[in-house]
Amino acid sequence: MYKINEIFYSLQGEGTYTGTPAVFIRFSGCNLQCSFCDTEHAGYNEMSLEELMDEVDRYKEVETIILTGGEPALQVDLALIEALHEENRFIAIETNGTHTLPEGIDWVTCSPKGMKPLKLNRMDELKVVYTGQDVETIYNKVCEQYDLMDAYLQPCTQKNGSANIRETIDYILAHPHWSLSLQTHKLVGFK
Repeated sequence: MYKINEIFYSLQGEGTYTGTPAVFIRFSGCNLQCSFCDTEHAGYNEMSLEELMDEVDRYKEVETIILTGGEPALQVDLALIEALHEENRFIAIETNGTHTLPEGIDWVTCSPKGMKPLKLNRMDELKVVYTGQDVETIYNKVCEQYDLMDAYLQPCTQKNGSANIRETIDYILAHPHWSLSLQTHKLVGFK
């Protein structure tokens, strides 16, 4: 059984695939406790693989599936990956990188929180929620360990809705190996 916070259809609002229509499977539960997390972990439905796939099948025309959370790596398994690939879905995951992933995921976005050891065998993009922390140590560590394609800094949006957008942009302008990732889905009024 999977603990599912919600399944919904929207636009990817962050990173490389910004603007891409996708079905989001938001898993409940995480091994970290970030103050800015936008997932309500207390509320979830337990779903079997069959029930989860029935819900995803409501969006047959949508190719991209994004596994997110919380921390999806705590629950995502090979059975789910194989079931989604049987339907020719492109599978992306957004993970904090502290747990290994099953084989077969098409796109891995790692959003590390702090300096926890990363346990991924590959990473396609790095996305760091910027809170003013030392992101260069994270960047250098990731570049040593992975063949990194893209590195994004994302302003931190607090639960009250405020965000450090100007501070993030100023940092990127001074460190141009980073790119800006905004939560554009929120800017345009989507989930």
